[in-house]
This record gives sequence, structure tokens and C-alpha cells, in this order.
Amino acid sequence: MKLVSLSAAAIAAVFLNASSCAVAFTPIHGGFVPTSRAHSTSLAASKGDVLDCLVVGGGISGSTLAHNLNKSGANILLAEARDYLGGNVKSKRDEEGFIWEEGPNSFATQPSIVRIANELKIDDQLVFADESLPPWVNHNGKLHPLPKGKGGKGAKGQLELVFGSNGVLNFAFKGELLSWPGKIRAGIGALIGHLPPPEDKEETIREWVTRTLGEEVFLRCIDPFVSGVYAGNPETLSMKAALPKIARIEKIAYSIDWNKFGAIFYGGLKRQVELTKERKADPPEPQWVEFEYGNPGSFRYGLSTLPNAISEGLGQPVGEPMKEDSKVRLQWKLTKIEKSNDIFVATFDTPQGKKTVNAKSVVSTIPAHALKDDVLTPVLPESAVLVDKIRSEIKRKGVYYPPVAAVTVAYPKSSFKDIELPNDFGNLQNLPGFGLLNPRTEGVRTLGTLWSSSLFPGRCPDDYNLLLNYIGGSRDVAIGSMSEEEIIAEVDKGCRQTLLKEDAPAPKVLATKVWPTAIPQYELGHLDIIKELEEAESKVPGLWVCGNYRTGVAFPDCVTFGYEHAKVVKSYLDGIEK
Repeated sequence: MKLVSLSAAAIAAVFLNASSCAVAFTPIHGGFVPTSRAHSTSLAASKGDVLDCLVVGGGISGSTLAHNLNKSGANILLAEARDYLGGNVKSKRDEEGFIWEEGPNSFATQPSIVRIANELKIDDQLVFADESLPPWVNHNGKLHPLPKGKGGKGAKGQLELVFGSNGVLNFAFKGELLSWPGKIRAGIGALIGHLPPPEDKEETIREWVTRTLGEEVFLRCIDPFVSGVYAGNPETLSMKAALPKIARIEKIAYSIDWNKFGAIFYGGLKRQVELTKERKADPPEPQWVEFEYGNPGSFRYGLSTLPNAISEGLGQPVGEPMKEDSKVRLQWKLTKIEKSNDIFVATFDTPQGKKTVNAKSVVSTIPAHALKDDVLTPVLPESAVLVDKIRSEIKRKGVYYPPVAAVTVAYPKSSFKDIELPNDFGNLQNLPGFGLLNPRTEGVRTLGTLWSSSLFPGRCPDDYNLLLNYIGGSRDVAIGSMSEEEIIAEVDKGCRQTLLKEDAPAPKVLATKVWPTAIPQYELGHLDIIKELEEAESKVPGLWVCGNYRTGVAFPDCVTFGYEHAKVVKSYLDGIEK
């Protein structure tokens, strides 16, 4: 019984450590290092000269790719339809001392982020959350912490995760989030085994979790986690596509000879050993700031620090008039890409009228829904699969982007419930945690609430708590047609249901940002769409159709893409030069 309950407690930690981005859906700018190469890209375009690479789309994927290509010596241009770089990443601050995000709130720290921060000389602005802060789950009117260590390193950290006051053992024997039947069911799947995966069916997240760990773990742990990451529906999201790292654990489990029934606990242990070896073989550079893998991080004045520094490094300081010799073009909307004599010709609508750019290679990182006007079909007709593919099983057409609203509010600390939280975390008024997840069974419309001022101190005046709330998603598309006042009312209602006293004052509303097409959904059939795209793309050398619908939705996924894909493009350019 003890072993079973222990493994059940570890399940939530496995999911959180595998992704480390629950409810982390993205103008201040930092310093930069000027590059040694300076090309007048606008003149090059007007004279008919040919760029090495045109990067279309200035979100995190596109801007980091442009930075890495420029750093490698390639002659590039970064074109973005909006009037800023960063995509859904928008950081704001006001004169009262509030700093907030209107998109993603943080990142799970990875080497790619620390590397680029070092290159741009903004690593002194990196901030990391207290590693002991847990995510909380709202269930039956109470807040339940998920297992977390206390920030210890190496073996000490592992001991804290198991034996600490908020460790796995405490969660298993004293935690009230899972019932004993739920713990037993999860323990059997984790330590003994479970039904094998179906051979002729792609599983949804709900089907996978229910098969391996049981319905209760799904409803109380994984469903709110998926809502936080994707704002998605786990009954349509593909396990292999949306959570590939976790799905891989099951394959690893079955690869262990004696583990005949695929108990995933042992697969997780084996994968952890592999990760440790991989990280030792490729350690961080000595000049980088110290960091912990997966720990929530940001920059002192918000995530926009990164794309703003990239813009400055490419010759276009934020807030200044467009510079002719910069490698950034804002408010340039791609209308068509064609090919002539092995050269790509891109046409843009711009504030100055139509512009064309010639390039040896093109990387599109614009969202799939932005390709609906056949901008790529002249050179890659098969790209229409991203917007036109009929997916009858889930009643979708193409890659789906649901609406999500990011609502930042603040309340006086004294208006929060004056209660002591379990596991020695102290009073709720101090918000000792990462944030709060709301399972869909709890009747709270808000998907999750990030405790921004606790994650990164200095984000609001001392007598306030700052909350970033996400609401909407695949299962609540009505958010997209609601007024700001209606959305705020729903968010305030959710805060009162979970965090506030009955007589709490009205919220101080800092921002309400509705993203009509927020996050691409990796639903059933998604991998088939990407496979079709890859096959078509292979027939058009020098063209890559990418974006977070292909390489991952999390902030670190986008930054890592920018680093890795720059190598691919540079290799291609070197090849055609030879």
C-alpha cells in the first residue's frame, strides 16, 4: 500500500518535470552587442540583390532564428506583419510599479535561453523563481500543493523531493487531492503495469492517462495541466503530438526487459538517468549565469526583453523610426512567395506600398492560420494542408487555434483569505506558489491563475498581489466574443471562488488581452499533417515552413528552434555556395 501511494504521488511530479510549463501560455528592452556585419537590406531588396535568407514572422521562433543566422554571418532580413517583434510575447509596466505580461508569463529554463541571453548581453536581467514554490490545484474548495523539492542541488534535491515537507511521501500519505482508490489505481499503473497501447489507434491525452494511471489522476492532475499549457481539450489533443516527452516514457518503460507490463515509473527513472548523462556530456558554458533546468524564469522587466534585444542587435532599436540599414522590417505582411531561377521572390504589403525581396532561402514562421490566403501555394501548393485538411474525427479543418484571454489583475494582500496552507507554506495572503490550476470539474471558468508577484518579486507594490489569469481555450470559445467587462467579471468571480475574502474590493485591472488565435492545438491527426508538409517541403530546397505548430508551443521550444534551425539553413547556404 505504501509503495502504491508513493508512486501515485510521483505522477504529478513526472508530468510537471517533463514539461515544466503549466499555465505558462508569453515595451521594455535590454542591452545588446552590435554585430560586426551591417547590410542595408532595404537597399538590397530595391536593387534586386539576393539575401542569403529571408525570415518571415517575428515571433520568438523567427526572431531567435534571425539572430542566430545573423550571428553566423548570413545576410538576412526579418519581416514581421505586426509593429513589434515577439509575437504573443508582450510585456508592460506602469508608473505605479506594476510589471505584467499579456501573453506567456515565464519559461522553463533551458540552455538555449541562457545562451542567447548571454550573447545579447541581457543575462544580467534574467530572474528565476524560487524553486521550492509549488503549483497548486483547486479541488473541493481547497488548495492542494503538487510535490516539489526545496531547491536543493543534486542528491540533496532528490531527497527533498521524496522526503521533504512537500515531497512525494507527504503527498502520498497526507495529501487530499487524490482519494485512496485513485492513488491505488495510479500506483498499479506506475509500479506494476497497465494495458498496452492500442496498435491501430492514435490516443488522446485523456485516453492515454486513463489507460495508464486512471480517471482520477486525469481529472484532478492532468486535465488542469493540459488546460494550462495548451488551453486545449485533452479529448482531442494527441498524446504523441502534444506531450511527446511523456509519451516517450512509456516506450522507454517497455524497453526494460524485466518490465513486461510497461510500468511507467521505471521508464521515468531510466529517462532521468539518460538526461543526467546528456547534460553532463554537454555542460553549460562557464560564462553563462547559473541556472537549474526547468526552473521558471523570465527577465527583470518581462519576456519582451529578449525580442527587443534581438531587434536592437539587428539594427532596429525599439521605439525608434525604421532604419534603412536595419535587418528588421515591421508591418510587412507577406502576400506571396514565388520562385524564379532558384531564387525565392517574396511580395509584401507594407506602409510604403508593395515590396519584393529576393532570397536564396526562406523560412516561414508565421502561424498556420496566417497561410489561409495562399501565400505559399505558388511555390508549395501542399502547404494548404495546414489550413484546409479535413479532420473528420475531431470535426476540424487544418490546425486549430482557440481564443484565449490573458487578464492581469491586482488585489490588496489583505483581501486574500487569511488561512494557513498545508505543508508549512504559510499564509495564503503571501501566495507561496507558482500559481493555481482549476480542473474543469470544479466549476471555475478561469483555466489557471499565475501568482506573478510571488514568482518574480518586484512586479507590483508590496501591499498588492499580482495575478495573471488565463480564460478561454478549446472548451470555452465563447470568450472570443465576450466584452472585456464580461471577461473581467468572470476572472474576478474565479478569484473570489478560490483566493479572496467575501468582502474583497473590486480588482485593479491592469490589462485584458484577448488572443483570438492563441495556441496551435496538437490534436488527433496533427502528426499526419506535419508529415505531409515535410514530404512536400523536401521537394523545394531552401524553403522551410515552420512555427510553433510544428516545433512546440513553449517559449524554450521556440528559442531552441531558432538555434538549431539556423544550423540547418547555414548548412544549406554553404552547400549551394560550393
